[in-house]
Amino acid sequence: MDSIHYISSDILQLSDINDIIQLHKKIELSKEAIDKISKCRTYLNDRMSLQDEPIYGINTGFGSLYNVKISKDKLTQLQENLVMSHACGIGEQVPNEVVKLMLFLKIQSLSYGFSGVQLETVNRLVDFYNNDILPIVYTQGSLGASGDLAPLAHLALPLLGKGEVYYKGSIVASEKVLSDFNWKPIQLQSKEGLALLNGTQFMSAYGIHVLIKSYKISYLADLIGSISIDAFDGRIEPFSELVHLIRPHNGQLKTAERVREFLEDSELIKQKKQHVQDPYSFRCIPQVHGATKDALEYVHKVFKTEINSVTDNPNIFIGEDQIISGGNFHGQPLALAFDNLKIAMSELGNISERRTFQLVSGLRGLPTFLVDNPGLNSGFMIPQYTAASIVSANKQLATPASIDSIVSSNGQEDHVSMGANAATQAYRLVDNVERILAIELFNASQALFFRKPKKSSSLIEAFLKAYRKEVDFVDHDQIFHEMIKKSVHFIDDFCIENELLFD
Repeated sequence: MDSIHYISSDILQLSDINDIIQLHKKIELSKEAIDKISKCRTYLNDRMSLQDEPIYGINTGFGSLYNVKISKDKLTQLQENLVMSHACGIGEQVPNEVVKLMLFLKIQSLSYGFSGVQLETVNRLVDFYNNDILPIVYTQGSLGASGDLAPLAHLALPLLGKGEVYYKGSIVASEKVLSDFNWKPIQLQSKEGLALLNGTQFMSAYGIHVLIKSYKISYLADLIGSISIDAFDGRIEPFSELVHLIRPHNGQLKTAERVREFLEDSELIKQKKQHVQDPYSFRCIPQVHGATKDALEYVHKVFKTEINSVTDNPNIFIGEDQIISGGNFHGQPLALAFDNLKIAMSELGNISERRTFQLVSGLRGLPTFLVDNPGLNSGFMIPQYTAASIVSANKQLATPASIDSIVSSNGQEDHVSMGANAATQAYRLVDNVERILAIELFNASQALFFRKPKKSSSLIEAFLKAYRKEVDFVDHDQIFHEMIKKSVHFIDDFCIENELLFD
């Protein structure tokens, strides 16, 4: 497999990005991308040499200062001032894996040839990406509407030899890293600062990271839910294709099919049942998990469109001989998608915690709190508390961010998406869902022990055999913190083929 990904105008798929990340591919500009970037910059230089009239962001101030004309000899200073003055991020550092995606997506967007940047500038971003020189970016500061201004300013500062980067395990001054590579700071030309700062790459990078993880968690929710079904001595009839063909939501059909496959040769699922129905948290797995799958498809469509788009401003159209100031930096499509994702994923956690609750309740022949000598041992009482606490936190994180808007820039930017807040909320929420599922797995694996000598399916038994290498069966009270952490790490490391991940 090619170890280099060539940046081009070919449609970028979520699976492509997953491959680039997992295989640690280097990136390189294709000849097509080089030609488009160079032609756009040449056009802008020629246009500026012949024109004195103001063009927003190229020879004017920014935001509500759009009417202030800037002289030609100040254009480089204008762009550098823009980057420095907008580097107002605060709060926690953006995780390195998200920063690397920000670099990748900024390069991709600039490569389409509508932004007017120098080829040298894009190549330096490529150098940062390939050498794991990751600018220090902060989570707070973007309104998600004029592009992700503050985060992208921090992403751009190292081009100027300013700010800090994460490199070889340490945070160091950008100036030092440039010196180590014998690189000179980029001298920004007209429009470049705005091209670097306008854009949705902060939101998009979070979105791609969270979406990839959400697909993985969606799969794991079906698998762990299936383990819980057998542990609870549940029924297979609610997963019959007949039930779902008469209400054929795609996600519902897919979930039911997966559960049938996971439990196909289970002795437990085939044994005679004493009960005629299961609680909703088991019986309605296809309807609930399936609705989340359908929501993820909408989110996938939005982010696939976004990462194959130009989101800075103004846009330069060579063939039409026009430079147009528009609003492609506005994050409303992403904000709405994030809010949908948050709600959908929080429900996977919600129903998972309910299955955990049922497993520890002393029902269907299982010991109370899944341990011998309950009373002397509290057993699995408190892991359910932990899951419930996280579920409650997710309900708060899932509150829509996109319904808010605060006027900025003296009223020029009078409606904003707050998509950046939605992005960081989604990141925390999806990590939380993973923890809730890890607790369900911890409980369900314990409960299955009490069903011996009957076995679950060969797939589930193999999965639990691997899990048991990390987390032992519990026969008496002990500190569960480490066991829960190991459970989280186990499912976080669980590798899923792309066709399972993105179908």
